[in-house]
Amino acid sequence: MPQPYILLDRDGVINEDSDHFIKSPDEWLPIAGSLEAIALLNQHGFKVVVITNQSGIARGLLDNNTLQAIHTKMQRMAIEKGGHIDVIYICPHGPDSGCPCRKPKPGLLEQFAQEKQIDLKDTVFIGDSYRDIQAAYAAGATPILVKTGKGVTTLAHHPDLNIGIFDNLYDAARHLSTRRF
Repeated sequence: MPQPYILLDRDGVINEDSDHFIKSPDEWLPIAGSLEAIALLNQHGFKVVVITNQSGIARGLLDNNTLQAIHTKMQRMAIEKGGHIDVIYICPHGPDSGCPCRKPKPGLLEQFAQEKQIDLKDTVFIGDSYRDIQAAYAAGATPILVKTGKGVTTLAHHPDLNIGIFDNLYDAARHLSTRRF
């Protein structure tokens, strides 16, 4: 049986978010416990995949090489904590592009499912924004909300969400590590 996957949004879930965008490796700062959460998920047999909108590229705030350097730092720091990120899917488009890959559209999740030949119905997508929840539902995945990043604001605007809600990625990982799929 293939290992189950856990899908994660990046900004606000793994690292501190910024309204001014994360534009350099120096600006990429992990949320306390998030890298340990990735390691915990790996220890319990989950492969971790990052699904992230990165419109800073379309806005000219950073280029692909800088984004790659940011992701290299994220992956290195995860490894240092005993974790591993299997693959990263990005949407580099702006909010008005109409592309199918920008969350809340499910394009990146569907691309992942097609490439890995899996059914998303048994896959969890952890995010901090309503568009993450919408993308999960649109793709047939199970959404989980964390209160880091935009999570508290998301919950305030959508108080009737009937999904798993956790304080942070580590708390979500602890919960998921006890589940059997």
